[in-house]
Amino acid sequence: MTSVISSEAPDRAGRNNAWTVVLCWITVMLEGYDLVVLGAIIPTLLKTHHLGMTAGDATTIATLSLVGVAIGAVCVGPLADRLGRRRLLIGSVVLFSVFTLVVPLADSVGMFAALRLIAGLGLGACMPVSLTIMSEHMPSDRRARASTLTMTGYHTGAVITSLLALQVTDNWKVLFYVLGIAGLGVAVIQWFRLPESEAFVRTKEKSGQRVPFTELLKPAYLRAGIGIWVASFMGLLLVYGLNTWLPKLMNDAGYPVPQAVTQLLVLNVGGVAGLIVGGIVADRRGIKGTTLGWFGAAVVMLACLSIKLDSDLLLNVVIFFTGVFVFSAQVLVYAYVTNFYPAGIRGTALGSASGIGRIGSIVGPSITGALVASGIGHPWGFYFFAAVAVLAFLAVLTLPRTAHNSQEGLATAA
Repeated sequence: MTSVISSEAPDRAGRNNAWTVVLCWITVMLEGYDLVVLGAIIPTLLKTHHLGMTAGDATTIATLSLVGVAIGAVCVGPLADRLGRRRLLIGSVVLFSVFTLVVPLADSVGMFAALRLIAGLGLGACMPVSLTIMSEHMPSDRRARASTLTMTGYHTGAVITSLLALQVTDNWKVLFYVLGIAGLGVAVIQWFRLPESEAFVRTKEKSGQRVPFTELLKPAYLRAGIGIWVASFMGLLLVYGLNTWLPKLMNDAGYPVPQAVTQLLVLNVGGVAGLIVGGIVADRRGIKGTTLGWFGAAVVMLACLSIKLDSDLLLNVVIFFTGVFVFSAQVLVYAYVTNFYPAGIRGTALGSASGIGRIGSIVGPSITGALVASGIGHPWGFYFFAAVAVLAFLAVLTLPRTAHNSQEGLATAA
C-alpha cells in the first residue's frame, strides 16, 4: 500500500503542475487578447457611428479600460496574499468575462465605457496572480523562465485577436462574445483543476495574519520597491507606446503603411523570442544582470530606429531585436519580484509593480501621441523611448541582488 501511495503522489503533483502551467498561460493569453481588441474595433465603431461614438469618446473608453486594469492590478496583491491565489484568480476571470460579454449590449457611450472599466478591474488582477502562481510552482532557479514563458501567452492572445478581427470585419461584437465565453470556460476548468499555491498555504499555516501594503515600505523592501516601480513604469510605457504608435512613427519616417504595419508584427514576434531566451539566460546568469543587459540593448535598438534605414532587411532586424529586448525586459522585472520577495508578500509586491506599470501604459501612448500630433513623432518619438529605456536601466541598477530566502515567509531579504 505504501508503495502505491508513494508512486501516486508524484503523478498527482505532476498533473497539478501541468494544469497550473496551462491554465495560467491561457489566462494571460486572454489578457493579451483584450489588449488589442479595442484597438481592432475602434475604426469600425467610428465608421458606423456606433452609439454616436466620436474619436474623443473612443480615447476616453480606451483610457478608462487601462485605468481599470491598473486599479485591479494594485488591489489584487494584498487580497491574493490574504485570501489565496486560486480564489482571486478565478474570481477575477469571472468578473472580466461577465462584463466583457455585456459590452456589446451597452446602450450608450457612458455605459460602454463603464463596462470596459469594470472588466478592466478583473483583467488587471489576472496577470500578477497568474505570474505569482507560476513562480510558486517552480523551483527558485526557474522562476525567471516561469514568468517569461507565461507571458508568451500575452502576445499569442494579441495575435489571435488580430487574426480574428480580420475575419469578422464589421461584426465586431463577436470578438467580445468569444472572449467572454472563453473566459468563463477557463474559470470553470480552474475551479476543478487549479490547485492552490503550496507556498501560500505554508505561509498562512505559519502566520495566518494579513500582510498589508505598508510591508513593502519597510527598510528591507523599500529600496527594491522603488527601483521595481520605476522600472515597471518605464517598461510598460515602452511596451504600450511602441505597440500603439510604431506603425505611425514608421510611416512618418517615410515607410509605406503596409510595411509599417508588418513591422508591428515583426516587433511582437521578436517579443515572443525575447521572452523565451530572456528567461533561460536570467535563470542561468542572474535576473538583475540580465535585465540590465536587456534594457541596455533596448536603448541601442530604439536609438537606431530614429535613423532612416534604406535596407528593409536591416530595418526588420533592428525592429525584431527591439521587440526581443523591450518586451522581455519588462517581464524580467516581474521575474525579479517573484524571486526577491517571500511568499507572504509576493502577491502584494507583484500587484503593485503591475499596477504602477499600468500607469506607464497610459502615459506612454499619450506622450507619443502628442509628439505625433506636433509633427515630430519621428525621430523624437524614438529619442523619447530611448531615454525611457535609460531610466529603466538606472532603476534596475539600484536593485539589490536577488534574495534567496530559504523560508517562504516574511523573511527579510538579504
